[in-house]
Amino acid sequence: MIRFIYTRWLLTFLLIFPANKITLAAENQQINADTYKLLNLFGEVFERVRSDYVEKPKDEEIIEAAISGMLMALDPHSSYLNKKNFQEMRVNTKGQFGGLGIQVTMEGGVIKVISPIDDTPAHRAGVEAGDIITHLDGESVQGMTLSLAVEKMRGKAGSDIKLTIFRTGEEPFDLTITRAVIKLTSVRTRAEENVGYIRITSFTEQTHEGLKKGISSLKKKIGPKIEGYVLDLRNNPGGLLDQAINVSDSFLERGEIVSTRARSPEDTERHAARPGDLTDGLPLVILINGGSASASEIVAGALQDHNRAILLGTQSFGKGSVQTIMPLPGHGAMRLTTARYYTPSGRSIQAKGITPDIIVSPASIQNVEKTRDRREKDLRGALDKVTEEKAGPAVLEDTKKRPQKKHKSVTPNDYQLLRALDLIRGLSLYSKMTTAISK
Repeated sequence: MIRFIYTRWLLTFLLIFPANKITLAAENQQINADTYKLLNLFGEVFERVRSDYVEKPKDEEIIEAAISGMLMALDPHSSYLNKKNFQEMRVNTKGQFGGLGIQVTMEGGVIKVISPIDDTPAHRAGVEAGDIITHLDGESVQGMTLSLAVEKMRGKAGSDIKLTIFRTGEEPFDLTITRAVIKLTSVRTRAEENVGYIRITSFTEQTHEGLKKGISSLKKKIGPKIEGYVLDLRNNPGGLLDQAINVSDSFLERGEIVSTRARSPEDTERHAARPGDLTDGLPLVILINGGSASASEIVAGALQDHNRAILLGTQSFGKGSVQTIMPLPGHGAMRLTTARYYTPSGRSIQAKGITPDIIVSPASIQNVEKTRDRREKDLRGALDKVTEEKAGPAVLEDTKKRPQKKHKSVTPNDYQLLRALDLIRGLSLYSKMTTAISK
């Protein structure tokens, strides 16, 4: 009887908990056991360092260094922020901080510049996106954490720091830069004749409001003759995800803007546009380059996928991951990569970037020496030559009545911007022609 009951109990157990679940439970127990062994290893190393290191270390410094190493080993964007760095990060997103004015990441043990920020000491000194910083005041950055390197680059306004920079195709060189208080105006606008130019330098808490005010100002300044807009996201290192979504929404009437996908499928989030295009559907060209990263790529990818804008420039940076700031009460915070983001068409741009619709590399512009062109009227016996000579004054008078419009850019040496402005004007002209033909 006892044997029978035992057999029935075992049979019931196997029906409820199949063999694969029993195996899984055993595997989980083994994983947990291995994890505890590794934690014991960490504790043993910690105690050895405390007792045997040549100089007495501070427990807090050892723990923080261990946490930093753990997070940095995951990817270049995960990191530990102590109380001081966490406070500085919160100030940065509000649009004001002290330092050089560059957005950097760690790559191969050295500091790589994502982009310099407009009108900052680094930008004025000539730091470029893609530059590699190998030394700070003569000290190698090899072995430094990203947060430590950033801390060294920050300092009192008016103080100097020497950066040793490696740039592809050039010999390493030094740049001495004077630190300053960086006050970010994330959105700048101006009228390029009948085209509205919008420059977004970063995505801070002020960006969306600044964009709305900028577009409203351009509409008043240019009036009903406005032909379109150029949105300049070059060397924009990114920033707040919600601001990227709001900026994209400003140019869209409907549709998905971006989706973020975490490890668990149920944590997927999708963000959609609401009705209302602030630019009234006018032609839009977006400028991007290798310094356009993260939030910039969200905007560029969304508007490209919806055929709302033409992208012009060079390949973007390719940062397609989302970082979440997780406060650690009493100990600062951790920045952890928690998801990847995808454009409306389902593209992940992680390590790939956004490819422009029209690839235009930076170029210098030179005036070609004018030569005398030989035309039909210069040929002996050309038809209507005499008639033209007699009618000369009338033609000149007519030209004065209808002067030819000349396009002069505020920034004549910015070849990419000139191409974008020409594209907007061409699209506007084509739209007017097709409208006239349909009537």
